[in-house]
Amino acid sequence: MDSTAQRAPRPTGRTVAYDPSVPAPPLHVRAAAVLEAGWTGTSTVPSRGLYPHQWSWDSAFISIGLRHVSPLRAQTELETLLAAQWADGRIPHIVFNPSVPLDAYFPSPDFWRSSAAGRAAGAPRTVQTSGIVQPPVHALAAWLVHLADPGLSRARGFLARAYPRLAAWHRYLLHRRDLGGGGLVSVVHPWEQGMDNSPCWDRPLSRVTPAPARSFRRADLDHGSPEDRPTDLDYGRYVRLASDYRDRGYVDGPGDFAVEDPAFNALLIASEYALARIARELGAAAPARQERAERLTDALVERLWEPSAGMFLCRDVRAGELIPERGVSGLVPLLLPNLPRDLAATLVRTVCGPHFGLGGTTRLVPSYDLLGDVFDPHRYWRGPAWFNTNWLLERGLRLHGERGRADALRRGILHTAGASDFAEYVDPYTGQACGATGFGWTAALTLDLLHDRPAWDKDGVTAIKGEVRG
Repeated sequence: MDSTAQRAPRPTGRTVAYDPSVPAPPLHVRAAAVLEAGWTGTSTVPSRGLYPHQWSWDSAFISIGLRHVSPLRAQTELETLLAAQWADGRIPHIVFNPSVPLDAYFPSPDFWRSSAAGRAAGAPRTVQTSGIVQPPVHALAAWLVHLADPGLSRARGFLARAYPRLAAWHRYLLHRRDLGGGGLVSVVHPWEQGMDNSPCWDRPLSRVTPAPARSFRRADLDHGSPEDRPTDLDYGRYVRLASDYRDRGYVDGPGDFAVEDPAFNALLIASEYALARIARELGAAAPARQERAERLTDALVERLWEPSAGMFLCRDVRAGELIPERGVSGLVPLLLPNLPRDLAATLVRTVCGPHFGLGGTTRLVPSYDLLGDVFDPHRYWRGPAWFNTNWLLERGLRLHGERGRADALRRGILHTAGASDFAEYVDPYTGQACGATGFGWTAALTLDLLHDRPAWDKDGVTAIKGEVRG
């Protein structure tokens, strides 16, 4: 395994992971070295050991940071991912590297069988992928990558080539995945939402009969502590959902698991605003995309806002009800500019209140309710803090005028990223590293917070707001 992507030891206590007596290179140099170590020539792996292929939303976040090191590599990162798009518009959550042994990661290409099982949906024949998707951060990432070097972007036709693929991606989600009939996108597998093991999935997952343990081998346990990872029972349910979806030819429709998730839909809305900016850059009409983003925001509020929780909740489409679990996903809509002012203020109070503790008991926002019955500060998405969600919340706080809180969160992200050796995720109380270290999006988003601070304030807000007037 590469030295920049080592397995973090299981934390044994709440001691702060920081030793000021040990000299280290500047943070930006260390972060850039992580991205260099993960670069394959066409994309960046999240972790050489644990995640040795290209992941969809990882690449979007990585490109946002990579643009500060090499705008060309950042463009290539997204282009490589988009080249694996299916004809129906979906962007698969994994693009497999054929040089990586099959047993290095599960589910491997021979499980997904994309080119055969996905033939009717237009899976590519020349590259192997998974058949599910991940959150649509890509248009936002493409716009920010363009801003890093507009001259290079225009000379290469970066946006002109990316735009039709991104538009097809959004059409797929909006037309094929409105399984609840209320205008929002549903995920059909916890891996699609990206927060794989969240307690928000426990209720809908309980309906799924797990695949037999003998039918698969968990390669993730070779690189992560079992106490930090999903249980075998949950993993068996993940495998069952994925194999059932594969066996019906990756045809979308109501199944055992269909959930409207606030973060997934908020990122789609943010990317719709970004597509409006891209359309304007290319000389095309943009207002329709901004109007769509505003309609989606209204639908998000109508279907997923829960006043008694002070935040957005996931909706179990099959059961027709909100899931009463507070996950960080329900805070991510703070990223949206047209969120009603009272809802944004309530989200800020919730972020800083006892359930998430920002600025009080926690330095970074945890992935799950601190007061929840199944909170675990170390187990995958059931309590630890993740750097991509905290980066999104830093954007949201800043967008809604909470500059002091945003600055404090930015300092917390940067300190914890450096002190944890760019961990995959951390104990939200102590910052102790969990999962892999030398993790791709942690390093990339560290670079983004370090570079061009004033420009990010302006361009980041502009990219989200999608201003279309000249």
